Amino acid sequence: MEGIVATPEFQVSLLLFAALGGYLLASRINQSAVVGIILVGLLIGPSVLGLVTYNEFVRGLAHLGAVVLLFVIGFEFKLKDIVRPAYAFIALIGVIVPWVGGYATAVWAGMDFSTGLFVGTALTATSIAITANVLQEMNKLQTDAARAIIGAAVIDDVLGLIALAITGDVVAGAFHPSVIIFILLKVVIFLLVAGAVGIFIVSRFLVRLDNTPFVARYPEFIFIFAMTFAFLYAMIAELVGLSAIVGAFIAGISFERLTLRKSLDVKEGAEFLKIIFAAIFFVSLGVVADFKALTLDILPFLVVLTIVAIATKVVGCAIPARIAGICRKDSLIIGFGMAPRGEVAMIVALIGLEQGYIGQAVFVAIIIMSLLTTLITPLIYRNWFFKDEYCGPSHQI
Repeated sequence: MEGIVATPEFQVSLLLFAALGGYLLASRINQSAVVGIILVGLLIGPSVLGLVTYNEFVRGLAHLGAVVLLFVIGFEFKLKDIVRPAYAFIALIGVIVPWVGGYATAVWAGMDFSTGLFVGTALTATSIAITANVLQEMNKLQTDAARAIIGAAVIDDVLGLIALAITGDVVAGAFHPSVIIFILLKVVIFLLVAGAVGIFIVSRFLVRLDNTPFVARYPEFIFIFAMTFAFLYAMIAELVGLSAIVGAFIAGISFERLTLRKSLDVKEGAEFLKIIFAAIFFVSLGVVADFKALTLDILPFLVVLTIVAIATKVVGCAIPARIAGICRKDSLIIGFGMAPRGEVAMIVALIGLEQGYIGQAVFVAIIIMSLLTTLITPLIYRNWFFKDEYCGPSHQI
């Protein structure tokens, strides 16, 4: 029996069955599907039933889910919509405030300098996948607030990478300002070159290819090509130190204007992939959090850390948004939209644990904090901001 449970077929079946249960639960409690799926993930994971563990197989499927999800989200945006100075301002303050808040929380809990820096770095992260999926589910991806969230979250990923590099070097006693310049240079080059190649070369090539007899015979060819392109960009993004989902998002933007006549629709095909793999991704967020690992000693730190994590992102992003001329409601939507830490903070925590800068207790606290901040955004959106009529277009920035 144990052998059957460990097979990939059983694991995938159980993860997808859990996702179905998540949809039913979300319907019963009138919440976003993300909330229901994560809660069911908690149920089948180590916290309750222990039917699934966060092994390499589950992690790999979840990673694919995040990549496909952001590839699909990218279809809804133009590059010019997310590259604006105001979004960089929101992202910058939205990184600095949580970094300071996380460090102060660790110091309050009696932790040393190295641990404090890594806790602060974990709080700088934003999981774009969570908020983007919720906004898509609520048909709010084309609002000004959504564009600000996506744009700021992409920049946030760059700034978080810099924060992680600074933290690692400072703790190791080898920090040099040239590290920041090098990171910024390679990231800017990647974003500009990747965007230009995708929009002006690959997308146009596919349109011409669509008119050939070869594609008329094999209409699935361009879809396979597009997915190859998405995963290639995801891989290159990781090579330059960014999250893979940023590369997939840029790939999706590249195909925003792609119009095909003979081929299978790329967006429609990617949507079907997203349904499967994104569901597994959200289930995995519940599976990775093991509440049994909590102790009474670390519980106060977890509570304060979660409150600080939410408050610092909301304050750190909403106030700059207001300064940039965005209406109060949209500014709060942006603030809460940047609050989910998700898998990004979990990765930072894992790096800190593997390098010996944080202990197992702090690692568990960061993992559970990431889960709780992930749950808060769909709950706030569903029950507060989008419960009634949306406030309308905000000031254009």
